[in-house]
Amino acid sequence: MYDDLPIVDAHHHLWDLEGELRYPWLTSGEHSYMGDYSSLRRTYLPPEYRRDTALHNVVATVHVEAECDRSQQVAESRWLTEMAARHGMPNAIVAHAWIDTPDAEEILAEHKKFPLVRGIRTKPIISESPQHSVRGQPRSLQDPKWRNGLSLLEKHDLSWDLRVVWWHLEEAAEVVREHPGLRTVLNHTGYPLDRSAEALSRWRRGMEALAACPNVWCKISGLVVKGEPWTLAANRPIILDAIRIFGVDRCMFASNFPVDGLKGSWDYLFSQFKRAVADFPLADRRRLFSGNAIACYRIDVSRSV
Repeated sequence: MYDDLPIVDAHHHLWDLEGELRYPWLTSGEHSYMGDYSSLRRTYLPPEYRRDTALHNVVATVHVEAECDRSQQVAESRWLTEMAARHGMPNAIVAHAWIDTPDAEEILAEHKKFPLVRGIRTKPIISESPQHSVRGQPRSLQDPKWRNGLSLLEKHDLSWDLRVVWWHLEEAAEVVREHPGLRTVLNHTGYPLDRSAEALSRWRRGMEALAACPNVWCKISGLVVKGEPWTLAANRPIILDAIRIFGVDRCMFASNFPVDGLKGSWDYLFSQFKRAVADFPLADRRRLFSGNAIACYRIDVSRSV
């Protein structure tokens, strides 16, 4: 049954494996967080996305860089702009750029030539587990050169999509506090990959540290646990915790499709999101499913399909 609640999918990916862009990560079939992802090695374009979302009222989407070859980061923005002109989506682009290289500002200026580019995802390196450390390494959260580079995003009126796993969240909050004017969007609910009581306690501390920064938003997505199915029973407490911590005005639902499709169809995931907050007032649900993403990524929904 069609559901007419307006949705802005705040985080998804497209790729054409027959095109010019290259995606090195898709050549491997094993991922440390998700397990076997060989099923993702297929072209995924707007027609496929629209088929996946047909039972829902998707009014706009935000494309987040899909880790194409880093020499092609500007080419990806160009390709996505062409997709938008042809298919009416995506309606905002979060591109990739390194912020600690000599040409960082030049790359940002190139991205800015494409009007749909709203932000940048530039990933700090993360340790392989909570027991390991990368502190002080280049592009770690403690690297002064990398941290200073974030000021370039604010200079160019670009948001920062922050992607770290749960054991780095408190460190990330230290970085964000240095850039109070930088609109920052935490990806994938801070990746609560370990659902043990101890790990979730640390995840909550990190989420609270980030939420204390008023310039940080949270995308509710990426709720994957390796080897476990996606169930409402397992994920509703995480969803409600994230909303409690950040508030209903700074959270947004996102599919992370096709990647999170490893755990279920787009329809299944968003139907579960809707069930998770079914008792919220309609105004709050509208914020969570569309309004907050529109505001955060400055989306003109009058131009969307």
